[in-house]
Amino acid sequence: MCIIAGGSEVIGLQNSPDERELVHRASQGDEAAFELLMRAHESRMYAVSLRMCGNREDAQDCLQEAMLRIYRAMSNFKGQSSFATWTYRITMNTCLDELRRRKLRTATSLDVLLDTGWSPTDEGETPEQHSIASEQRRMLERAIADLPEDMRAAIVLRDVQGFSYDEIARMLEANVGTIKSRISRGREKLRDVLVRQPELFGRYPV
Repeated sequence: MCIIAGGSEVIGLQNSPDERELVHRASQGDEAAFELLMRAHESRMYAVSLRMCGNREDAQDCLQEAMLRIYRAMSNFKGQSSFATWTYRITMNTCLDELRRRKLRTATSLDVLLDTGWSPTDEGETPEQHSIASEQRRMLERAIADLPEDMRAAIVLRDVQGFSYDEIARMLEANVGTIKSRISRGREKLRDVLVRQPELFGRYPV
């Protein structure tokens, strides 16, 4: 079996009758059908992996492992959730397993903090501003990496990937209330970084 590694997406396939037919065929061992399914979903699967792992090499490793897990589990997919939700849940679980095993330090996007009013300096920054911005990023990345894995996963899926609370609940196999609580507490922990570092973040509203 050839596992696809790229960003191509089959437009219009997701959640369509054609996809349901491909899922059925793939569950019966049709590798060509499986390849088409992965082409439709690999882009967002890779995006989730990259946000969780923080670098392209580890993200590709997780993507490949997730695809293998999906392939091996195709016969177990019963359609109780959408195929997309199922694949992203497996991808997220693969990333969490990898993070636990390697104890990676994530470089997750700082998009999650934009609602605090903080943003990195622009391309015209001075050397001093660049140094400050680099230290800000390091502090925030450390804070994100220090979040419990369940909080980090929920924040990445919600604030970076833009999934709904219902979708995240299905992916992480938790109820919506739990997901909202994880996101709220995770955001608060990240905002605490700004409060504790006035020399770096003092000029930004919290």
